[in-house]
Amino acid sequence: MGVEIERKFLVIDGSWRSPSAGKEIRQGYIFAGRERSVRIRIAGATAFLTLKQARRGTSISRGEYEYAIPAKDAREMLASMCDGKLVEKTRYTVAVAGHDWVVDEFAGDNAGLVVAEIELDREDADFALPQWAGREVTTESRYFNVNLIDRPFCRWTAEEKRGEPAAAAGRS
Repeated sequence: MGVEIERKFLVIDGSWRSPSAGKEIRQGYIFAGRERSVRIRIAGATAFLTLKQARRGTSISRGEYEYAIPAKDAREMLASMCDGKLVEKTRYTVAVAGHDWVVDEFAGDNAGLVVAEIELDREDADFALPQWAGREVTTESRYFNVNLIDRPFCRWTAEEKRGEPAAAAGRS
């Protein structure tokens, strides 16, 4: 089983932008449970089926299986198996101090949300935090793509949109 170790941060300004083009991503979930999910993603001209599973005792690592699939199949699955609920975003890769960060600029019902992620080799790995990265939201479930399907950014409170922690925004 592959393991994904990821940290996620709010993006606080546009200084991360570079002239390189981003990649359009559309994704939906065939199954979304508390501890596992099955996702279909089309990223540019490629498509993937991804299965993720929470790992006990950690909040930033997940088991992950990812398989390339034909884009035609992915389009059919997004249309027929995901109830029309999609996350749409443009993903940019930004190099910072020897690490590649991905910055996701969301569209559709999640327009206005910009989140940066860094994948690490181990949970305690050191990395430089870019100046444009704000508060860490790795463990805040409202920022998980799987949850942006049912409760998109356009339905968040003003406090949540400012990136205040869920408790301060009156949510659990």
